[in-house]
Amino acid sequence: MNRYETVFILTPVLSDEQMKEAVKKFRDFLESNEAEVINEELWGLRKLAYPIQKKSTGFYSMLEFAGAPDLIKKLETAFRRDERVIRFQTVRQDKHHAEYAEKRRTLRANKASQTPAAEQAAETKEN
Repeated sequence: MNRYETVFILTPVLSDEQMKEAVKKFRDFLESNEAEVINEELWGLRKLAYPIQKKSTGFYSMLEFAGAPDLIKKLETAFRRDERVIRFQTVRQDKHHAEYAEKRRTLRANKASQTPAAEQAAETKEN
């Protein structure tokens, strides 16, 4: 099994629920095809570098997974068939990329766990 990372952009006309449902659809697609989803990140609504289909923004999402090489063709076909997806790119992670992704996840988790504690400390100083 190889490790892959796919980033896809969803059309900005979707509501938050519709966007999350679309991401869940692709995550479920991977899991139903015996891939292991390692990480999922929703980057939110961001400005595009250039207009795509007359749209200047889009919902960015990233899925990191381990799966068989023939799964990529099926996944990209699913992306092409879904009208909510305006762009996508899938890359295979080499060992250096996988190590970097692991460090990034750890750093992000540590940062998220420290933020509430810092806010609580600030509140106790005020009282």
